[in-house]
Amino acid sequence: MLSGYASRFLPTRPAKAEIGRFRGARIGSLKSLFRSQGITALLINGWFPQAYWQAAFQAHRAEIPVLLRGETNDLRQIPWFKDIAKRRLLRSLFGRISLCLTVGLANRRFYLKYGVPESKLGAAPYCVDNEHFSAAAKSFVMQKAELRKMWEIPRDGMCFLFCGKLIEKKRVHDLVRAFEMLLAKQAQLGVKGPIHLLIAGDGPLRKKIQQKADQLRKVAGRTCVTFAGFLNQTEIPKAYAVADCLVLPSDAGETWGLVVNEAMSCGLPAIVSDQVGCGPDLIDSGVTGDLFPMGDVQRLAIVMAEWSHPARCRSSSTAVIKKIANYSIQEAVTGILEGIRLVSRER
Repeated sequence: MLSGYASRFLPTRPAKAEIGRFRGARIGSLKSLFRSQGITALLINGWFPQAYWQAAFQAHRAEIPVLLRGETNDLRQIPWFKDIAKRRLLRSLFGRISLCLTVGLANRRFYLKYGVPESKLGAAPYCVDNEHFSAAAKSFVMQKAELRKMWEIPRDGMCFLFCGKLIEKKRVHDLVRAFEMLLAKQAQLGVKGPIHLLIAGDGPLRKKIQQKADQLRKVAGRTCVTFAGFLNQTEIPKAYAVADCLVLPSDAGETWGLVVNEAMSCGLPAIVSDQVGCGPDLIDSGVTGDLFPMGDVQRLAIVMAEWSHPARCRSSSTAVIKKIANYSIQEAVTGILEGIRLVSRER
């Protein structure tokens, strides 16, 4: 992964970094590194763990401009007393940041809410390698019928896709309940033809969700929910190639949801909850997908019914690909380089 790049691993405390804890990765002095490498700008990707704060504070003292590119947004609701404490803490960090590179609209609103002025905001959108996923999915199109057969998806049926870890914050149980409602009220909701749910991913909730899927199979008289299990980066485009629409029902813990970028780069519309960070950027309701209130299973079922026609999903492909083109690696690189030029001119 590091071939072609100059890189250095810094010693941390503890020696085996634990990035799941704020104090699980701390660093020592960077003064000699800044001097020997002639560092003219520092980019940090968030403020967790503590090492990011240490690097930003040391760079600020050395009069080296700091650029921050994080993913926190304003969608999560927190108690007022926690909000006050958070503002006090982040004020000390943001005061040492030369430029915040926003990854999306909700992220931009967060910085403004916490006192960062417009003049200190740039943009470097959140992204995946769009061309890679698009090309990979297209390479599996000729195998679509075979893959659908393997996953027991009706050849000409509608396939909704969930892709991610089977953990609480993803709220996969909401999706399964909405799908159950869809099965029970197909005629009432205007659903024509067979519908199927493909779940790609693994995690602690799998057993519980599989039990529910088994119940649905008995009711429907056929396999209507398939578990693909964990699919790595070379395998996941197969799921995008066979599916018609992605569904991501996560809570606010989903600060962006890069799986939506991946699916959209393959031309799939996406249905996401209103707490998923990428929603304000990537979802134009009725065009590139739809939003629904997080946890509202009935509304999710209704929205899924509206997108339950494969022809409609395919017709949205052009708009989907046009939208995701603005969230590319090249756009992110351009934003970062422009930010470096901007802070360098201000020194």
